[in-house]
Amino acid sequence: MNITERRISTTVLVIGTGGSGLRAAIELAEQGVSVLAVGKRSRVDAHTSLAAGGINAALGTIDPADSWQQHAADTIKESYGLANPHTVQIVTKGAARGIADLARYGMAFAREDDGRISQRFFGAHTYRRTAFAGDYTGLAIQRSLVTRATRLDIPILDSLYITRLLVRDGVVFGAYGFDVTDGMPHLIHADAVILAAGGHTRIWRRTSSRRDENTGDSFRLAVEAGARLRDPELVQFHPSGILEPESAAGTLVSEAARGEGGILRNARGDRFMKHYDSERMELSTRDRVSLAAYTEIKEGRGTDKGGVWLDVSHLPRKTILTRLPRVYQTLLDLQMLDITAEPIEIAPTAHYSMGGVWVRPEDHSTDVAGLFAIGEASSGLHGANRLGGNSLIELLVFGRVVGRAAAEYSAGLDAQRRSRDAEEQARHEFRELLAADGPESVRRLQRAVRNTMTAHAGVVRDETGLLTGLRELDEITERTDSVGTHPDIAGFGDVAHAFDLKASLMAARATIEAALERRESRGCHNRSDYPDLDPALQVNLVWSPTTGVVHEEIPSVPGEIAKLMVDVSADGKLVE
Repeated sequence: MNITERRISTTVLVIGTGGSGLRAAIELAEQGVSVLAVGKRSRVDAHTSLAAGGINAALGTIDPADSWQQHAADTIKESYGLANPHTVQIVTKGAARGIADLARYGMAFAREDDGRISQRFFGAHTYRRTAFAGDYTGLAIQRSLVTRATRLDIPILDSLYITRLLVRDGVVFGAYGFDVTDGMPHLIHADAVILAAGGHTRIWRRTSSRRDENTGDSFRLAVEAGARLRDPELVQFHPSGILEPESAAGTLVSEAARGEGGILRNARGDRFMKHYDSERMELSTRDRVSLAAYTEIKEGRGTDKGGVWLDVSHLPRKTILTRLPRVYQTLLDLQMLDITAEPIEIAPTAHYSMGGVWVRPEDHSTDVAGLFAIGEASSGLHGANRLGGNSLIELLVFGRVVGRAAAEYSAGLDAQRRSRDAEEQARHEFRELLAADGPESVRRLQRAVRNTMTAHAGVVRDETGLLTGLRELDEITERTDSVGTHPDIAGFGDVAHAFDLKASLMAARATIEAALERRESRGCHNRSDYPDLDPALQVNLVWSPTTGVVHEEIPSVPGEIAKLMVDVSADGKLVE
């Protein structure tokens, strides 16, 4: 197949058009720097748009006693001591600016009668500091960013799949990719590259990520360029993902369903949370509710399909329609289920990558000169349990910080040296997969990876299962040599799936090898053979294919923050 190649030059290339990528691109454009943003799915349908709950900032509009220091303390406390204090300070100090930027872009936050931005409790917060826009906060943020990017005439290429970062002597000089619709290869030269292509939660069977997103793209691109990963084993499992239909397994039932009074029962009708958190019951933390549901299912008290029941049918119909409209509509659309009359069958689902590409706290630069990572692609903020509402503010704060850092990096270059060998390697990799005509189905191998991760590296792990998982990954990797891709009139999606498979295999291996090394139970990470928290493992685990897993010490928490790290009351709040 003879396909011509499109060549583009820009100062900064942003890979990913969700909240973090667009915010970085906006910062660059406002600084007068040439920028190109690319994404493999439509900018209006990026993963950020699925976030429902809210965005954190210590504005003090409702609780004047709140402060960035208290926000930082809550974040580090909830991380089980694994968050980087420097990263946390940058986010919590910059949060108010992030909210102000969104308001400047035209986002309609919920407000009090006197015009103040409304804030509510969300997760283990000491004060009310979560701003919101109904239960569509992420969508409102994404639309505001897209609108601002459009007004700034930022060039955005949808459906462009990046297959490889271009590197010479440890310095990035661009990327290679192809258009998923028509197969057109793209060679992009750039002084700096910002990686904002999400996490790796799609490598589990049940996940809140949609098809073809969060397959570990950022991890593969970074590692193959010479970067490392940090804490890939730390994955947040949301307690309530639906089981059917198979194509939508893992789609979230909002935590608001429990917050409004939803009840969890096993197949025997037992309200099982009384055995795991008798005080908070269904209002317990995500990690504890997920572990409880997993245990009920694993010990044979789950439903025939491997779930438990979440019931809101006892609530007034008006409450459900006004307070849970998204949940109501989702279940009608996907299952023709009327939740005002029937319970919802759910199970824990992979939801958020708290680890990611290793970055420096101050500017999110990586081991590769000129390469930055932000959003769910990066690491450092969340540790072993993400504070609810922190992911969205991270996008805004570090989008701005990294946009400026990339601009400064470019301005400091005397020249940019490229490598024809690196470019030819990227071309060869693409052409090889384009022509692949083996008997193995890429989709079948993707399913095999997801089955392996679900069986052996899910909510609860142990050494025997993790080692079995590694052996299964070896077998799947061998089979990838015989894949076939079949571009047709519908597009080149099959080739994209093949690259997704490469990413998933790397992300899965990193996750399992790090999980083997973390011989303890801490936050989201549960080892049945090591059920206790080990103070010696209050470290970050850094992974690469060449060094394996190494321990990285975490800086000490500043005194003004440490003194505020106390247990937060959960009375009347949904703890997330």
